Amino acid sequence: MPINQAAPPQAHEILKRNPDAIYLDVRTEPEFAQGHPAGAINVPVVFIKGPGHMELNGEFVAVVAKTLAREKQLVVGCLAGGRSQRACELLEAAGYADLTNVRGGFGGARDAAGQVVVVGWREAGLPVSTEAGDNSYQALRRKAGL
Repeated sequence: MPINQAAPPQAHEILKRNPDAIYLDVRTEPEFAQGHPAGAINVPVVFIKGPGHMELNGEFVAVVAKTLAREKQLVVGCLAGGRSQRACELLEAAGYADLTNVRGGFGGARDAAGQVVVVGWREAGLPVSTEAGDNSYQALRRKAGL
């Protein structure tokens, strides 16, 4: 089954229509702290180990699986849509079925020339927060018992 795709305005509509749906932000903790969709939870799919070097978060699926039911509708976003697509693929393999990848993510998707091809969540004027609290990665890891 193909993973659903939605631009940020459509992702926002999904979340408004289904109050039980969760925006899963898979960016790094520092990226999440600088601003994220209001109400989002943070579980990084990768850790940035240096310029151009990303390492898969080995606990990604475990943290999600121990904190979110597989029946939950998940709207998954990152900065531009690449990491979130990978996260959706990992979650689909783990038994999650109601997945939507946010094309354009938080910061927008760009073409090879650097032109914005999909406006991001922030630029679309959608609700943004810098509050993490119980939605932070470290809080979710504790909740998952890791």
